[in-house]
Amino acid sequence: MTAAQLVAILSTAIATATPLVFACIGETITERAGVINLSAEGTIMLAAMVGFAVAKLTGSLVLGFLAAAAVGVLFAGIVAFGSLTLKGSQIAIGFVLTLLGADLSSFLGNPFVRIPGPTVPSLPIPFLREVPLLGPLLFQGDLLLYASYALIGGTWFFLYRTQPGLMLRAMGEQPAAAFARGTNVIFWRYVYTLVGGSLLGLAGAAFSLDFKAGWSHRHTAGYGWIALAIVIFGGWNPLRVALGAYLFGILQSFAGVAQTTIRAVPTQVFTVAPFVLMILVLVLTSGEWWECGLRGIPPRLRRWIQQAVKATPPAALGQPFEPG
Repeated sequence: MTAAQLVAILSTAIATATPLVFACIGETITERAGVINLSAEGTIMLAAMVGFAVAKLTGSLVLGFLAAAAVGVLFAGIVAFGSLTLKGSQIAIGFVLTLLGADLSSFLGNPFVRIPGPTVPSLPIPFLREVPLLGPLLFQGDLLLYASYALIGGTWFFLYRTQPGLMLRAMGEQPAAAFARGTNVIFWRYVYTLVGGSLLGLAGAAFSLDFKAGWSHRHTAGYGWIALAIVIFGGWNPLRVALGAYLFGILQSFAGVAQTTIRAVPTQVFTVAPFVLMILVLVLTSGEWWECGLRGIPPRLRRWIQQAVKATPPAALGQPFEPG
């Protein structure tokens, strides 16, 4: 494999991961606040359709992305109201919304199937794009790519270096303690659920207006579930979550290359392989036998590996909170 081929594969991997970064960071923010938004799959699919349809009808990419974000906010609002106000099951509400979003996207999106529409234009950064290797990989993309970089770094800084970020993490770990310190837990869980939902909506538009430009039935099928898995794989840490998204992008990219070079294997195998491998990695790093496999490693190295790989969910994730 030549250097040019490697750069092409990695560039494709980064482009593949960009919509997932928005989805995974959005879900990370929501779950850090203690709410599980299981509607990610349906939200992304419906937002992708609505974003493309609005952009096509109005000719405005900005309106397309705003409409997609509104879909994400709407679904997240339903999850928040049903679980935080009505005290319903977050899992059940999210799963029903996933089914609803998928079916609505197919029904409402039928007039827009496989027709051309606007796409996000490329915006290479002068001088930086000339940097060997890194330039073609990181600085020859579009605004969505650069926004994803800012989102990753900004979310990490917010969560771990600011007082509001500490409050957000406290709501997911010990909401009673946060409430005792004067935090309106229910209100802020609403806020962060809506913020996370808007990012899920933007992820949908990023698929249909950039990465997989256009619309077709089940256009983003599976990516919502992968986003949920990546959040767990990343241990609810924005940097690790982003790494998981890029890992999935690399798997997708290599699968595309293998599909064209290994013709004896059915193409369907390469299509589903990245999804299977990502879930397999999640299972392998979450099982109890993983701890057993590390026993022969020196203690200091073992602790470092455990901290880097082991995922521990927020203690109050998915649990209802009643102000005392």
